[in-house]
Amino acid sequence: MNERTSDIKPIFNLYPDSIGNNLKDYISLLEDTELKNAFGSTYILPSIFNSDLDRGFSVIDYELNHLFANIEDLKKLNRLGINLMFDFVLNHLSVLSEQFQDLLEKGEKSLYKNFFINWNDFWQGCGNMTSEGYIRPEDKYIKDMFFRKEGLPLLMVGMPDGRDVPYWNTFYKKVIFNKLTPQRLMKILKCQYLTAEKLATLINAQLDDIENTDSIDFGQFSEYRNEVCTYLNRKKQYLGQMDLNINSQMVWKFYEETIKKLRSYGAGIIRLDAFAYAPKSPGKRNFLNEPDTWEFLDRINKLAEKNSLEVLPEIHAGYEEKTNAYLAEKGYLTYDFFLPGLILNALEEQDGTLLKNWADEIICKKMRVVNMLGCHDGIPLLDLKGLLSDEQIKKLMDKVVERGGYIKNLHGQKNIYYQVNAAYYSALGEKEEKLLAARALQLFMPGIPQIWYLDLFAGKNDYRAVKRAGEGGHKEINRTNLSLNEIKEALKRDVTRKQIEMLCFRNRFPAFHSLSNIQIFTSKSKIDFIWDYHNYRAELNMNLEDYSFVIKGMDRQGEICFLFKV
Repeated sequence: MNERTSDIKPIFNLYPDSIGNNLKDYISLLEDTELKNAFGSTYILPSIFNSDLDRGFSVIDYELNHLFANIEDLKKLNRLGINLMFDFVLNHLSVLSEQFQDLLEKGEKSLYKNFFINWNDFWQGCGNMTSEGYIRPEDKYIKDMFFRKEGLPLLMVGMPDGRDVPYWNTFYKKVIFNKLTPQRLMKILKCQYLTAEKLATLINAQLDDIENTDSIDFGQFSEYRNEVCTYLNRKKQYLGQMDLNINSQMVWKFYEETIKKLRSYGAGIIRLDAFAYAPKSPGKRNFLNEPDTWEFLDRINKLAEKNSLEVLPEIHAGYEEKTNAYLAEKGYLTYDFFLPGLILNALEEQDGTLLKNWADEIICKKMRVVNMLGCHDGIPLLDLKGLLSDEQIKKLMDKVVERGGYIKNLHGQKNIYYQVNAAYYSALGEKEEKLLAARALQLFMPGIPQIWYLDLFAGKNDYRAVKRAGEGGHKEINRTNLSLNEIKEALKRDVTRKQIEMLCFRNRFPAFHSLSNIQIFTSKSKIDFIWDYHNYRAELNMNLEDYSFVIKGMDRQGEICFLFKV
């Protein structure tokens, strides 16, 4: 591993309201339990900021969310010896952001006119104007584009002059039409009350499911279409995440100001969310464009380095694409999205060969990685393409779905992009011995272990949360908020206490260092890890057939000073 980062202590990963109601409750847990010795950092997801959708990833601005945290909470975490990691969402901002709201209010006169991407300006000369008012690019420009949702990634935005102008919108969008009242329709249409009442009932029943007024069925009241549609469009509102124009100097000023703010909160690492979507060019894939993505990353990294911050780029790509290797060559800290699936595979197949091969590659190529079991998203499986065969990946996916997981796919195209949404404990069949084995393997793999809060407490698939979230709410299966009482009960369980004991060892024992000599040995169902640094030695010996293992810590004299058996 690179000398640039010597801190490889475990990272605790949570939403600010995952434990109790806010960060104060999390801090009280750290102060009152052995957890204070288990972690060196906390990665707090972006609902800690002023945000609206996608559990924080639709950021309005980077002020702290007053319901969840204040600056004193962050300082207290630092005083407890906890470093901080935050998200910086580079590709988009919420429609409720000051910048987009100014655009809605002032249109062409807005200072932020070029802050977001005007779809028609971007595609000028690359397609034909449609009757709806947006350019449809020629097929040669979009045939290789990576789409996160059905249809073209745009939102028609109403301007003050009455025009609808398309803006680039890769992720979530929703157009909200205000419900009509009979009284308002009487005033607009100069019609009788009963007519207005029937028309309001007819129109309101359709408003929740439409994106534009063209699709409204007026039935016998078609004579009122123009006046009603004009009124609805004038009053419509939006929710969504609007893509930023990285060719705008104002966007770069915003990036720099945000990085400074995150540093002022005590951040040491910033996770770059969705950054690979930000560089866009006609005719390119518009995800991981080359060399644009790497030039963009280098420029962001320079801003971060000026503020003594390290960046952690978030990219999902198949192993066969070698994106992880490229980032490693550049010296970037990267996510090991391969490990969750490789550990599942090792435990299900009772074979540590592929896990050893991957660990050896990390060591050989001096990759600086953050690894995990579960996380706020899903269990990435297509990332394994090139490490596992398609048949092996499908077998893993089927097993997790059989145990209650949900397939995340891209508008039906599972061969393009999917994760399985499941609590990692449930993905393991809710077997405590398998969760403990998985955790031990994670802690001895080269890299920085990131621990999803729900995994620590052996949280199960939350089907009620999925149902509450409605369509598209599959991710909520692994995001259960836990009360302090639930945490206290979970802390009594063997599976939690044993994980904490291992984490405390991993966090504090001197053998675990970025410059450690790491060796891995396997004979199919047996796998052993050895970490050695300055004559301190940590060993893991595991039998994958029955998930039993022994962890030993030896001091400089070779005496066993830590012994843990399962």
